[in-house]
Amino acid sequence: MVGRIEETSQLEKLYRSRRSEFVAVYGRRRVGKTYLIKEVFKDRMTFWHTGVSPYDREKKNLMQDQLRAFHYNLMRYGQDNANPPKDWFEAFHMLSELVESKEGAGKKVIFIDEMPWMDTARARFIPALENFYNDWASKRDDILLIVCGSATSWIEDKLIHSKGGLYRRLTDTIHLEPFTLSECREFYKTNGVVLSDYDVAQSYMVFGGIPYYMNFVDGEYSLSQNIDRIFFCRKAKLEDEFDLLFGSLFSEPIQGNCEASGKETRRLHPCRNCGKSLPVRRGRAYGTAQGS
Repeated sequence: MVGRIEETSQLEKLYRSRRSEFVAVYGRRRVGKTYLIKEVFKDRMTFWHTGVSPYDREKKNLMQDQLRAFHYNLMRYGQDNANPPKDWFEAFHMLSELVESKEGAGKKVIFIDEMPWMDTARARFIPALENFYNDWASKRDDILLIVCGSATSWIEDKLIHSKGGLYRRLTDTIHLEPFTLSECREFYKTNGVVLSDYDVAQSYMVFGGIPYYMNFVDGEYSLSQNIDRIFFCRKAKLEDEFDLLFGSLFSEPIQGNCEASGKETRRLHPCRNCGKSLPVRRGRAYGTAQGS
């Protein structure tokens, strides 16, 4: 794994501690939060669940969808209760039963990814999480609860700066930042991509040190060709990234904000590889952030 030396050391220290730990890992989407946890604890995971994305889903069944997905993962990790939980209090109780059934030394690592997505309207998710940690996990000395999310405002408001039952319950936080320039250089080298220092700096201004985007860079092309391939060619890898990214962070994305005509503003960009003039969508307005 490239970089993340300090974060890896921090997680290992939490794993070796003699008390239960509750840590929040947060940062912008695509920065590598899930990858970090997977690489550090890939052989030591007791339970791993990822919240269901609300993007392009009907609102009326969001809570049921989240509970159903949580239950499937409980069964995947050994829970033998075939009846799905009716609410989050029951879901977390089933999780505690699953963990208690696991034997062995060392921390029991519970990883809940994209937690903000699970906190749907009227689900009473936060009170259930409070009860799970305060009344069960904190009373043990072998639990490492890791929660993760890209909705930074939700992590900060509901967990880090909580004024309710989770007030000061987090034992640590990790704000994962994009790669530095030196880490970008190492990342490209590991992927077999040869770039000059100037091109590494140029790529940093384009991709922002986000490993997910940098992974699309192909060593067979120049940097400018890669940028065209990744962003502007027909069926480009990141053609819909803008919509997907904001759609996952906002609960009610509104398509188009040109009040006069009611149409999207569009411009044409000539692709250097195929020569076609391709429309690049502009003019978006977005609603309320997830979990706010």
